[in-house]
Amino acid sequence: MLVAKIRLDSDSIIERMTDAARSDIAVNGRSSPSGRATYRAPAPQRRHRLLSPHFFIFAVLFLLGLVAFDFIRFSDGVARLAAPSGIKAEGIVALTGGAARIDGALALLADGRGERLLISGVNPSVGRREIARAVDNESRVAFDQSVDLGHSARDTIGNADEAKAWARKNGFRSLIVVTSDYHMPRSMIELSGAMPDVALIPYPVSNPHLDMGRWWRHVASVKLLMAEYLKYTLARARLAVESPWGTTATAPVETAATGKTADGSR
Repeated sequence: MLVAKIRLDSDSIIERMTDAARSDIAVNGRSSPSGRATYRAPAPQRRHRLLSPHFFIFAVLFLLGLVAFDFIRFSDGVARLAAPSGIKAEGIVALTGGAARIDGALALLADGRGERLLISGVNPSVGRREIARAVDNESRVAFDQSVDLGHSARDTIGNADEAKAWARKNGFRSLIVVTSDYHMPRSMIELSGAMPDVALIPYPVSNPHLDMGRWWRHVASVKLLMAEYLKYTLARARLAVESPWGTTATAPVETAATGKTADGSR
């Protein structure tokens, strides 16, 4: 009797264990074609590849490579810039920032390459007399008769706005742009953005103290080009998303000969 009872209890325990196993399989597994249930463990969650550290490092290195390539392309383009010969336009615009810019523009004016010259971005405290003292005798007549001074521009964006108002006032449809070689790329995109209907001819001048032909050998040249490249890139990005330029108010331009501004005031 005791043996039979133990055997019955064992059969009961085995049956309960089997029922429990079947219930668990019914929830987490599927039945095989033979009728037996099989258990399938849940698949481990995989981390998205785009969030992996390797992808992030690759993206950063790729972006740095693109920036380095674009900077070298920009710097080599500046090094290859040269003043063209035989050019002519209705007007000449010189962007202040160095004596070589004004000298080059005055030489073009004296040679009859343009009807009038605008020197844009002149300090408000500097008048015609101060600039005339630095002009040589050969360019003095052209300066007195055909040079206008713009005092409102504080940066390249202001130069573009000032040149636009001056060209519109004189009815000019073509301009020679005189500025430093490293400053020329940014100047051209700013002025062309402000005056898309005016033909612009770049006339770069070089600073004798900067060897742009071998810019990578001089720390000062590299720093200057890096700063200019950053401004150039930001200007490109801004003009890509900016609405078309509208008419903005600018300070009067001081005209030649009379020493008066365009509105008649001194």
